[in-house]
Amino acid sequence: MEEIIKKLLEHIGEDPAREGLVDTPKRVKHACEHLMSGYKMNPAEILNKAIFQEECNHMVIVRDIEVYSMCEHHMLPFFGKCHIGYIARNRVYGVSKLARLVDCFSRRLQVQERLTQQIASCLMDPINAEGVGVVVEAQHLCMMMRGVAKQNSKMITSAMLGSFRSENATRNEFLRLIGMERT
Repeated sequence: MEEIIKKLLEHIGEDPAREGLVDTPKRVKHACEHLMSGYKMNPAEILNKAIFQEECNHMVIVRDIEVYSMCEHHMLPFFGKCHIGYIARNRVYGVSKLARLVDCFSRRLQVQERLTQQIASCLMDPINAEGVGVVVEAQHLCMMMRGVAKQNSKMITSAMLGSFRSENATRNEFLRLIGMERT
């Protein structure tokens, strides 16, 4: 990978031997390994290590989980927040595992629509949830830095499964509690 980065630097007209760039190929390699570490994570293993029996049959929400990902179309970052809600059936997830699950899927080349759906789908079955709701709101540097250059644009995607999809009251409660209720 370091050789590829050196060639890229040369291709754009830079000198990879220049003082400020000498270690850049190594730094880019390490950054890519971190940014794409989700490919080495197993979502089932992340969740199955933290499922607990609990007399809990109500909505559980974790708001504002930070999301950092890379757009698969331009390989530029998109970043924002993920909100997760589920209705338990006497089994709950350890809260930190929800954030780890978001990292698992976001640390890959992604599109926001798929990211949102992957998180929701992964949460439903292991605890036999009554319903799952996931909302991701993110800013995309491919829209901000290039192309249309819209600095204040934000993309919002949602995936609603089970009772979050079929029951308006459940979906609206979730959206209200994460601060996105309809007006």
